[in-house]
Amino acid sequence: MKYTCLVIEDNIIERDLLEMYLHKINILEIKAICKSAAEAFKILSTTKVDIIFSDIDMPDISGVELLKGLKNPPIFIFITSHLEYAAESFELDVMDFIPKPLSMERLIKSINKAIEHLDLRKQVQTLTSEQKSDPDFFFIKDSKGYARINYEEVIYMESIGDFSKLHTVDGHTYTALINLKNLILQLPGFFVRVHKQYLINFNKILSVSNHEIILESGVNIPLSPSYREELLQLINHRTLNRVAKNLGV
Repeated sequence: MKYTCLVIEDNIIERDLLEMYLHKINILEIKAICKSAAEAFKILSTTKVDIIFSDIDMPDISGVELLKGLKNPPIFIFITSHLEYAAESFELDVMDFIPKPLSMERLIKSINKAIEHLDLRKQVQTLTSEQKSDPDFFFIKDSKGYARINYEEVIYMESIGDFSKLHTVDGHTYTALINLKNLILQLPGFFVRVHKQYLINFNKILSVSNHEIILESGVNIPLSPSYREELLQLINHRTLNRVAKNLGV
């Protein structure tokens, strides 16, 4: 199986070097070599790729701006000499940040990390499709193998970089080898994101204030302003539905 990739680099020397390295990695198929983020954006509107190797500081649109503008972005690996972008890159769930000058050894390490992530995502999607007939539970892959967990047992989930930690009603924690961004795609609608670091089980909410949520376990979860409105709308929607049901509407 081959994984598809796209290159974005405005410097011709560094672009040619990256292309040469990637051609030596048989598991990768280069779909396009782009000189700018704008050119890449047009290609991505019609072409799906698994991994994007991109510079950050480019004349038209930066690599970070491109990533923010994509609705369902592929895995991003930034290759740049501008180390000041590293913190912001990881905030955006970037897979890796490679400083220039690029070396083959460092590139291979990053690609292996991306492929491991892609394979894990595929395994999760396969397990999810297999368990559609029984929606009360799901499987996660942890360091010991696969663990079966009932949805209603989960109180909240927190991000720990590329992985996620699940907290259950019996006080157990599980480390899933998948980040929150991809994990939420596999979960039913009563799991909602309330902070870049947290997903909660909506059914476990005891109270909500401007800046925090208290769950049934007594744990306090921070509520980000960017997610507050969405959560309040969901609460109001559930309240209106309950009132309508009680009135027989």
